[in-house]
Amino acid sequence: RYGTVTGVQTCALPISDAGEHSINRLEGSIVIFEESLHVQRPFDEVVAQVKAALAEQGFGVLTEIDLQATFEAKIGKKTDKHLIIGACNPHLASMALEAVPELGVLLPCNVGVRQAGDDVVVEAMDPGVMSQLVDDPEVAAVAGQARTLIANAMRKLAD
Repeated sequence: RYGTVTGVQTCALPISDAGEHSINRLEGSIVIFEESLHVQRPFDEVVAQVKAALAEQGFGVLTEIDLQATFEAKIGKKTDKHLIIGACNPHLASMALEAVPELGVLLPCNVGVRQAGDDVVVEAMDPGVMSQLVDDPEVAAVAGQARTLIANAMRKLAD
């Protein structure tokens, strides 16, 4: 049972449902904001594989947020294992920020790893969101490169 991949999925959000902070020029558009992969391997093994797959694509881990530990410590709530890994490809991040400095609020690329029953779910934010929010050809190029690298990492996890 270990090592079984149950599928790569994408999740989309209609902008009109995003609330009052949606960007008008995208009203009614669909923004794909994450890809997910379900695997049946031990949680800690998957976390190590996520970090290795990201590193192979030039991403370093800047942050690691343990939501299970945080919720337990701060509000006494017991939850399943859930990490948010903040990954950054310095070359791509630098190019994006040179083009549009405000994009810093969307960095780093977040990858969630969470226990869901017998599965471990890996969810990666789609860097393409940047190019859907900002009309800039440099940002579109960087977002496309980052999307490819994240997709490569997700495929590696599926192998």
